[in-house]
Amino acid sequence: MQGLPGPQLGDGRLPIFVFPSALTFYSDDQSSHKQVLTLYNPYDYALKFKVLSTTPKKYTVVDSEGTIRPQCCVDIVIRYLDIRINNEGVKDKFRIQMSEHGKKKILGSKDITSVLLPHREAVSQCDDDFKSLPKQMSLPAEGQSVAAKHGQVHTSASGPGFLVIFTAVACIIALMLPTHGELESKLPDYFHLSLQQKLIAAYILGLVTMVILKV
Repeated sequence: MQGLPGPQLGDGRLPIFVFPSALTFYSDDQSSHKQVLTLYNPYDYALKFKVLSTTPKKYTVVDSEGTIRPQCCVDIVIRYLDIRINNEGVKDKFRIQMSEHGKKKILGSKDITSVLLPHREAVSQCDDDFKSLPKQMSLPAEGQSVAAKHGQVHTSASGPGFLVIFTAVACIIALMLPTHGELESKLPDYFHLSLQQKLIAAYILGLVTMVILKV
């Protein structure tokens, strides 16, 4: 991974789609020391990407350069190496540069902020409220049975739901469909999507992917 160049390069006009838009690491949570950036290419041509950083010695970026095929996405793994108190609260920056495959001209770029925080909030305000209830308080028998049913539903729904999987598959199919204006496609016109529709599908796919990974 190379250091971030000066502002003289400038940003291109090509919209760059990256998820998430910011990275947050936690000193006391080792599982957060590795983050994933997903880069999307909703266009009809291959894109070459490069990941730059203002502080490259703090991080390890797996596959910091590569190619994204048309209407596809790639995941980039970023590991925070220098976990220490002096780095907590310091904001770093990654820059994702995109160029057309086989060409050097920068078509666009997007900056992603990164910060290391001391600790992750493990207990929510709702948990605090429940803990403050008197111990002698209890639900009636009917309420307990309802709560047990809810508990069973929660347990059975621990994996990614059908709707989430269906949404992900639908977005992938949408990205694979031809774009308006493609003459080589043999599919009817109503199967041709606009670029805007594909951008929306790519964004939704990114959100759904993060939900599946967290389950």
